[in-house]
Amino acid sequence: MVILSEKDFVDKSAGRRVRLRTYSAQGERGLRITKGHELRRRQEMGGVKFHLGLVITVIFAISVSVKGQLHDFSNGEFDVRQYLSTSSRYGAGKEAMNDDYQNSAVPISGCTPILLNLVARHGTRAPTRKRIKELEQLSIRLESLLKSADDTLTGETHGSQQIPSWLRGWQSPWDAKKTNGELTREGEEELYNLGMRLRERFPQIFDEDYHPDVYLISATQVPRASASAVAFGMGLFAGKGVLGPGKHRGFAVITDSRANDIHLRFHDTCQTYKEFKKKRKPALKGLLFSVYAEVSASLVKRYNLNFTKDDVALLWFLCRQEAALLDKTDQACGLFTQMEVELLEWVDDLVLHYLKGYGESINYRMGVPLLQNIVQSMEQAILMKNDPNIPAGVEKARLRFAHAETIIPFTCLLGLFLTASDIEKIQREQPLEPPPKPPQGRRCRGSTIAPFAGNNMLVLYKCPVQGGSTGKVIAPEEPSNSFFVQILHNEKPVSIPACNGSYFCPFEDFKERVAGPHLRHTFESLCTVKVTHADCPLTCRISRFFQWLFLRKGYKLHSCEDKDEL
Repeated sequence: MVILSEKDFVDKSAGRRVRLRTYSAQGERGLRITKGHELRRRQEMGGVKFHLGLVITVIFAISVSVKGQLHDFSNGEFDVRQYLSTSSRYGAGKEAMNDDYQNSAVPISGCTPILLNLVARHGTRAPTRKRIKELEQLSIRLESLLKSADDTLTGETHGSQQIPSWLRGWQSPWDAKKTNGELTREGEEELYNLGMRLRERFPQIFDEDYHPDVYLISATQVPRASASAVAFGMGLFAGKGVLGPGKHRGFAVITDSRANDIHLRFHDTCQTYKEFKKKRKPALKGLLFSVYAEVSASLVKRYNLNFTKDDVALLWFLCRQEAALLDKTDQACGLFTQMEVELLEWVDDLVLHYLKGYGESINYRMGVPLLQNIVQSMEQAILMKNDPNIPAGVEKARLRFAHAETIIPFTCLLGLFLTASDIEKIQREQPLEPPPKPPQGRRCRGSTIAPFAGNNMLVLYKCPVQGGSTGKVIAPEEPSNSFFVQILHNEKPVSIPACNGSYFCPFEDFKERVAGPHLRHTFESLCTVKVTHADCPLTCRISRFFQWLFLRKGYKLHSCEDKDEL
C-alpha cells in the first residue's frame, strides 16, 4: 500500500490520539489498532460510513502516555534498533551516522594507500551468563506482576488496562548453560563481510599473499574478540588459499594475556582508571535509576502493573537484546514510547561519557600505548618508503579486535566528533560537558561510536610532492613523497577536528596536533596509583604539632587517613 495522506486528531471520548491514514489500494475501510492495544468501536463513530473502493482509510488508535506517544517499532516510523547505544548492530549504527561523516572523501590526486591500522570491536554477541540469569529472574517477576494484576482487576476494569499479551508466560530465549557472551552468527557475518569490503576497497594494501610480518592480526584473549579476528581474516583472505571450496588459508591471531594487555585492554590494566571507575560508579548508578524510576512511573500508569526501576532496567536490557539479536521490536521495546527509548539511550550514553569517553581525561589517555603503536607503525612505513634500499614485503596492515572499552577511548584520543573549542579542552585535560538530554541532539552516541563491529581505520597515504603546482623546487636530498592520514569511522571518512576539520591530514600535523598532546604521557605515569597524605585539617595539624613536641622520635601518624591521588 502507498500512503496518500496522514493526519492526527484527538478522540476526546476515548482519551486517545488517533492517526488517520489514507492508502491507495482496494479493500475495506475499517479500524486497526497497534499490537498490544484493544480495538474499540465507539458509538460516536456510528456516523462514519464504511465502504469498498479504491481508497482505504485506516485509523490507528495509539495510546498516549505522560511521556510521549507509543510506537509500533516494526512499522518503519521509528527504528528502535538505531537507539540501543552500544548494543546496536553494525548496520543500524552506520545508518544512524550524522553530518560528521562524508560518504566519499576523495584523496589527493596520485595518492596511494600504503598502511592501514584497524581497531575494531567484536561483532554482535549473545548476552553473558550473568545477564541471562537476570532475565530468568525477570520471567518470575513478570509472572508475579501479572498474578497480582489478575487478583486486583476483574472484568471491564481489567480489560481496559491493555496488558501486552506477550508478557504472559514469557521465558528467556537464552539458556545460561549454553550461552555466555560468545560471538553470534550475525556477529561472524559482520566481521567476515567487513574483511571482504576492506580487501575490495584497498587493493593496493591487500594485494600480497598473507604473511604475519605483512598483515599483523591481534585480538584480546576474550573469545568473542579472537573469534571476530578469525571471521574477519576468513573474509579478507577468502579465495587466496587451498582449504575447502572457499579456498581459505590459515593465518595467525596474536593475543596478549589479560593482565599485561596495555594496547587493547588498557581498561583492565590501568590501576588509576580502575580506582577512578570504582569511585564514580555509585553516583552514576543513582543517575541511571533516577531515570528508570521516571520511566517506571509511566509504565505503571500505562499498564497498571507495578513495575519498579529494577524492572525497567531489565526490560530495557531485554529490549536491546531482542532488537539486536532477534530483530524483534514489538515486545519489550514496544512497552516504551519513542521519547522513553531516547531517554533510556541517553542515560546509557551518559554513563559512557563519564566512564569511557570525554567525561574525564584518564578514560582515554590510558590508551596512549595503542596510539603510540599506531604512530610508530606509520613512521616505520614512511621510513621504508623513503629508503629505496629496503626490500619489498614490508608491513601493510595492523588489524586489531577488541571491545567497546577500547573503541570509545581510542575515538576520544583521535578527538573525533568535537568542535574546535572541545579540542582545546581535551588537550588541556579538561572534561567535556555531558551530552544534552533529549530532545536535544548530541554528536556522540554509543550507537554510532561503538556499535557491534564498530571500528576506526587510520589509512596512511603516500602522495607525490606537488612541486609543479606550488612552485616549490625539490632539492635532491628531500623526499619526493609526502604522507597523509585519513580516518574512517565505521568505514566512512570522518573529519579530524584537531587537523582543522580536514578529512586528509598531513602526517606531521597528525603527529603533532592529534597524537602529540597525548603522547607526552606514558602508560606508567598515567596508570600507577600514587598514595599521598590527604590535606590535614586544623585539628589534625594541632595533633601533629603536639606529637612532634612530646614524641620527637618514632611517632606514627594515625589521625589522618591516606588518600589515593587519581
